[in-house]
Amino acid sequence: MSSKPFYCFPFWLFAIALPLVLAGCGEKAGQQAANEAAKPAPTVEVTAAETQPVEQLATFVGRVVANDKVELLARVEGFLKERKFTEGHEVAVGDLLFVIEPDQYQAIVEQREADLAKAKADQQNTAAQLKRGLELLKDKNIAQAKVDELQAADSIALASIQQAEAALNAAKLDLGYTRVLAPVAGRIGLAQYTVGNLVGPKSKPLATIVSHDPIYVQFPLTQREVLEARRDIKEKGGNPQDVVVRVKLSDGSLYDQVGRLNFIDVTTDAGTDSVTLRAQIPNPEGILVDGQFVGVVVQAGTPKSAIVVAQSALQVDQQGVYVLIVDAEGKAQIRRIQTGVPQGANIAVTQGLKEGELVIVEGAQKVRPGQVVSATPPQSPKGDAAP
Repeated sequence: MSSKPFYCFPFWLFAIALPLVLAGCGEKAGQQAANEAAKPAPTVEVTAAETQPVEQLATFVGRVVANDKVELLARVEGFLKERKFTEGHEVAVGDLLFVIEPDQYQAIVEQREADLAKAKADQQNTAAQLKRGLELLKDKNIAQAKVDELQAADSIALASIQQAEAALNAAKLDLGYTRVLAPVAGRIGLAQYTVGNLVGPKSKPLATIVSHDPIYVQFPLTQREVLEARRDIKEKGGNPQDVVVRVKLSDGSLYDQVGRLNFIDVTTDAGTDSVTLRAQIPNPEGILVDGQFVGVVVQAGTPKSAIVVAQSALQVDQQGVYVLIVDAEGKAQIRRIQTGVPQGANIAVTQGLKEGELVIVEGAQKVRPGQVVSATPPQSPKGDAAP
């Protein structure tokens, strides 16, 4: 039995089946549309875009620097006898911190005192001989040359006194250096040597004292940024020292103390064309620690009015940043925007939004552009509708 070629297949069967298939597809499409229409509009939370004063902020990376930082060094050699402080605690100026064994230095002081006493006794003798010589010279009972010798001996004796006094002062200084005192107030770190160790001028620092209140924060600005800031402040009749400086901690929170600029470096880094600025910030609880990196937020000018929306409303695609708004017909629509300075949980919008437009801040992932939505105001933390 031979098979018929494909082109001999009765095409009249397609003519009958095709309308039936199309009719079935039309019914399914209509049913789907009906189902979509029957679904309730998705509920979204919206807020009206509003105009608020926006601070012109600039953010940099800075380093915390102590106002005073002193490394305590042993100025004389000897064995550590006592440690008089608790590591990590506050110390005041003049507090006794370490004691180096003073016995040998006390003995040297006593020896120098004896040398001074001998020098004074010798000078009394030379002074008496010179006096007798001068009396004999009046009667020509002594040669002038002998009187000159007596005069020279007395001068040498006086110099010996001065030399002995200098040696005594040096010995007293060395004795004083056996008591290591705090030259500045601040918090003292770990002791690098324990009692009984031999220390001296060539040893590493015994400990470090760091002041913490107030404290400095240093950060770099390019010359262009410095010039723009100077120009902006001058136009507004302000003072550079009134610029507000805030510190952003490692967890992203802002430090509750506010600082002020107090120094601009007089030289420029040749590699980066930047200038170092320094702000002084109160640090009563010691939250900021010498050497740590922090974010530095500088208020660059007076607040300006701008449209502000919640950052939770922002979405991003290949074309950039956008938000979804609810138009007058209750449909979600895309608005391409340009953003400015963050303001906490909100962000300034420089272009693309008008004041009063309803911006979807919650539930945007459930809607498509052009879809009808049910808009409600954001809920308060207690669950009550916000006014």
